Amino acid sequence: MEIAVLSVGDEILAGDTVNTNASWLADRIDERGGSVRRILTVPDDRGVIADTVREWAAAFDAVVVTGGIGGTPDDVTMEAVADGLDRDLAVDRDERARLEAKARQFREENPELAEDYDIDLDLDAAASLPEGSRALATDAGWAPGCVVENVYVLPGIPEEMKAMFELVGEEFGGDVVSQTLYTPEPEGALGDRLNEVRERFDASVGSYPGVGSTPGRLKVTGTDAETVAAATDWLRDHVEITDPPEGDADD
Repeated sequence: MEIAVLSVGDEILAGDTVNTNASWLADRIDERGGSVRRILTVPDDRGVIADTVREWAAAFDAVVVTGGIGGTPDDVTMEAVADGLDRDLAVDRDERARLEAKARQFREENPELAEDYDIDLDLDAAASLPEGSRALATDAGWAPGCVVENVYVLPGIPEEMKAMFELVGEEFGGDVVSQTLYTPEPEGALGDRLNEVRERFDASVGSYPGVGSTPGRLKVTGTDAETVAAATDWLRDHVEITDPPEGDADD
């Protein structure tokens, strides 16, 4: 399963916010056997988002979009996804009822804040999703995300995004398996052996240099577990291997 991750947000491009969502998603998708083939950050520009969604929905098995949902005036992601898939936005009546109940509960539980809090948000806007969507809602956030065709739209706030991803995480499975080794050898000295292992086995080998006292990393990836294991064993026999850094472990 080949997947693309699209992060939306002017604040990411300005350096005001670190894009931890993309790396977290790539890690979770990899754990499930999927393969992230593209990661891109775009501004809060409806046309740019729509064009990217249109192109990627046709090119990949799934597209995960994070950021720019919530029902406020500067949230354009839902509209852009609808544009990219040639769909209209429509109010999801179940989600609107859920949001109305949530707003009512907040008012009852926090009467001292209700006057200052914009509790009368535009519920229609917050509950508007591309026609035909499957709504995604959690208690961690306000507005729903959705799944429409092969596009998954999630919030940008990390805690909300992680909670919503758990609703659909099992849909990102695949056949990709990997194993990781650690080596104190400099990356420049490994070239011949890396070329040879790639020629011998139907697996890819990523080489990631160490920094300071942290050893380098060799990640063997493929779709056949026996082949990946054989390539990893070959590397163990031909490359100096060390223990993983504290907090890490072999895949």
